[in-house]
Amino acid sequence: MRLRPYFQSLLLLVAIGLAACSSKKESPAESSKAVAPSPSAKGGAQAEADEVFNMRCAPCHGSDGSGSGPAAAALQPKPRDFRDKAWQSTVTDEQVEKAIKEGGAAVGKSPAMPASPDLAAKPEVISALRDKVRGFAR
Repeated sequence: MRLRPYFQSLLLLVAIGLAACSSKKESPAESSKAVAPSPSAKGGAQAEADEVFNMRCAPCHGSDGSGSGPAAAALQPKPRDFRDKAWQSTVTDEQVEKAIKEGGAAVGKSPAMPASPDLAAKPEVISALRDKVRGFAR
């Protein structure tokens, strides 16, 4: 049975949301005092960027940046292959960062790529994510 593209996108977004929510559950005492750890407490911006990539990007783009993550099969168009050096040469760092913060539609790409507005206040994490995307083509 083939699902309509918008149902595929909806199912993908629900699956990603459930995966993000299924991480460690906090007790009421922990959640009332929950404060995001500082980058130094997490091992720096790169460590946080790696965590963000694994949770938010790898399901579609793959852990190797190939565009063949487990959720990619349900998507049309297929996620970008970050290993493609030709594509890498056509996109600026600013465009990569904008796609990360504002989602695919903000840069004329698939609206199925969600935005990450929570990262806007973390420019060092955005830079580390951009560097990770750039690193796949090296």
